Amino acid sequence: MKRSALLFAVSLLAAAASLLAQSAPFVGNTPDAPAPGSTEGLTNPMAVAARQQHPATIAPFSRIALGGGISTMGINMQAAVNANRYMNIRGVGNFFNYSLNNLTVSGFSANGTVNLATAGVSLDIYPFPNHGFRVSPGALFYNQNHVAALGVAPAGTSVTIDGTKYYSETSDPLTASGSLLLNPRKQAFTMTTGWGNLISRRGGHWSLPVEVGAAFVGAPTLTVVATGSACLDQAQTMCSSITGSNSIATQFQSNLSAQIAKWNNDLNPLRFYPIVNFGIAYNFGIRSGATRVASR
Repeated sequence: MKRSALLFAVSLLAAAASLLAQSAPFVGNTPDAPAPGSTEGLTNPMAVAARQQHPATIAPFSRIALGGGISTMGINMQAAVNANRYMNIRGVGNFFNYSLNNLTVSGFSANGTVNLATAGVSLDIYPFPNHGFRVSPGALFYNQNHVAALGVAPAGTSVTIDGTKYYSETSDPLTASGSLLLNPRKQAFTMTTGWGNLISRRGGHWSLPVEVGAAFVGAPTLTVVATGSACLDQAQTMCSSITGSNSIATQFQSNLSAQIAKWNNDLNPLRFYPIVNFGIAYNFGIRSGATRVASR
């Protein structure tokens, strides 16, 4: 479902760009630019001078680029349309699923999954349109990045919670489930910079865009819920369920809360989720008459 949602978002952007292109006012050849197939003006000094002063460029909303690659947010898909000489409008989608197996966390043997799914839009600004450098403010409007894990402490083994050692009770071993949400802000501002224009102003169809920056998603939130019974000694003479109101349960839950607070503090730097993207893109015309004369 997540992959379908991302593909739908990118397809929707492409469709919207096509509609805008069809509705945009067409700018044809100017008097200083000869019609296609004509030799008029080839030897006219005034026409040659005019074209040198006003070089040809592509008309707004006349080309679209589709691309893909890999990034810190997963497998990357992009679609862009040229808004004017200096700007592109770009839609971005990312997805990635990965299984985590045989992890050891504080004595728990855990398995989990990493699920990354985002979609957003950026405005690519090219201060020097004939070169590839750009800055791209944007926004994520869909963010479902999270990690989930389930762990168990085998009977008799020790676990250390906030510096305190406990032993997993034989008849009722300790288990824990955790969830790390990387999306406190479902809609988030993004800012990136990079090199490589998906729709080259100098001609050509292929590009190799590179992008670095961050999404301001807010500090991640980690939650852990533990169940089972814990013992204070390896001989298991002092044991109790950790979900009751007895002294062992109270101590265990206090240690667990303190440990979670430390982990969340360690995760605070991820409130700026890093964006690093490498990819390849191909652009093509979506309507005829794409060339016009640029005014300065």
